[in-house]
Amino acid sequence: MALRGGGEQASAPPEAASYEFVRAPRTLGAMVASTVGYRSDGADPQLHRGLPAPYLTLIFSLEGPVVGGDTPEHARGEHAYREEIIVGGLHQRPVYILQPSREAGVQVAVHPLAARALFGMPAAELTQAATQGASVLGRSAVDVHQRMLERTSWEERFAILTEYLRRRALDRGHRAEVRPEVAEAWRWMARRRGAGSLDDMARHVAMSRRQLTTLFQREVGAGPKQINRLMRFERARAEVTFSVAGEAAPDLSEIAARCGFYDHSHLVRDFRQYTGLSPSGWIAEERRNIQAGGHRNGEEWDA
Repeated sequence: MALRGGGEQASAPPEAASYEFVRAPRTLGAMVASTVGYRSDGADPQLHRGLPAPYLTLIFSLEGPVVGGDTPEHARGEHAYREEIIVGGLHQRPVYILQPSREAGVQVAVHPLAARALFGMPAAELTQAATQGASVLGRSAVDVHQRMLERTSWEERFAILTEYLRRRALDRGHRAEVRPEVAEAWRWMARRRGAGSLDDMARHVAMSRRQLTTLFQREVGAGPKQINRLMRFERARAEVTFSVAGEAAPDLSEIAARCGFYDHSHLVRDFRQYTGLSPSGWIAEERRNIQAGGHRNGEEWDA
C-alpha cells in the first residue's frame, strides 16, 4: 500500500506548497526495499490512491493519524481507519488516503518474505487493508514511535527505526523459515521483473504450478501469478513515473513491450485494476506528487 513515493530528496518551488522526500540508506538488506521520510506543508487536501505493490507497508506517521479506507466513501466516513502506526499487507486494489495540508512520516517497503522476521507472522496473516501497527508489533512499536516524534532529523529517525527492525529480525522468537521453493521462486520472478513464465518458474523450483500457488497463498496471501502481475505493473508504473518526472509524455506501447505485457491494452487493463484509473487519468491525478519527487521509492528487484 504505497501511501507516498520518495526520491533522495526533493521539494517544490518556494512559492508553492512544500514537499520533501528523503530516502534512508539501505541497511537491512533484502528485508526492506526502501525507507522513505516524507513531509508536506501547505498542500491542498486531497484524496490519494495508495497503490498495490509487491511489498508490505509499514508507516510511522509523525503528524497525527493516517486516515483512509478501502473506498473513497470509506475513507471519508466515520468508520475510516485512523492509525499512527500502520502495517499493510499485499492488496490487489487501491486504498484511499485523506492527505491533509500538512503531514509527515516514515514509510517502509518490507519484503513479504521478511514478514516472519520483522512482524512475527507470515505476510498471509496480515489483512489486506491497513491495520493497527501496535496490534502487530506490540508496545515496543509505540515506544519507537514516541522516540521518533522526539527527534527532528531524518537521520536520527531512520537510525531509531532501523535499529528497532534489526533487533526484531535477530529475536529468536521471530525466526521462522520460509520454504526454500517459495524464496527461490520469488527471486526468479524478481530477476525477470514479473515478465517470466509461471510454468518456467515452477519447473525451476521442481514443483507444479498448483503446489507452488498453495505455498505462496499460505506464505504471502497471494499466488505467484498475482505477484508476477504486481511486479510487472510496478516496473511499468515506475517507467511512466520517470517519463512524467522528466516532463515527457510516456509511450505506453513501448513501456508495455519493455515490461513484458502482451500488448498496450493489457497494460491499460492492469492500470485500471491497480489504480482504478486509466494511465492518463492516474498521471493527471498524481502529476503534482510525481514532479515534487514522489513515487520514486528505489525498490530493489534482486531481493
